[in-house]
Amino acid sequence: MMAVLIFAVSVVTLLMFFVSYCRSLMAASSRHLPSPEVRDVTGIRDLPTARDYVKVIQLLHLCPERPDDRAGLRAVGLYYDILQMTQQSIARLVPQLRAWTENERAGCANFAFVALDRCIAFNREVLAREGEF
Repeated sequence: MMAVLIFAVSVVTLLMFFVSYCRSLMAASSRHLPSPEVRDVTGIRDLPTARDYVKVIQLLHLCPERPDDRAGLRAVGLYYDILQMTQQSIARLVPQLRAWTENERAGCANFAFVALDRCIAFNREVLAREGEF
């Protein structure tokens, strides 16, 4: 019985750390203003919504990744999936939780949007350097 309790506390603690990590990544990306080129590519004029996440991730898969963004994109992607499952299950019963998960999913979309902007800028720099030789 004690082992089950220790395991449950460990899982809850790990989940709390994971959520804090993802939210800090999303908060850091919220200060970044994406370029007009990325807005043109995505067709997103205002802040991305939760529904824009899948579209932006698909565009990110077309763009060679920046090594610095891999871990963050995986973590935020997992967080988005957890939020999606929460919204489709528990949040249907609790309206406040539904609004919170929608807001968090929009933050995930914004993180991916900023990562796409950085990815495009990174690839432009690489192409510019290769053109110098």
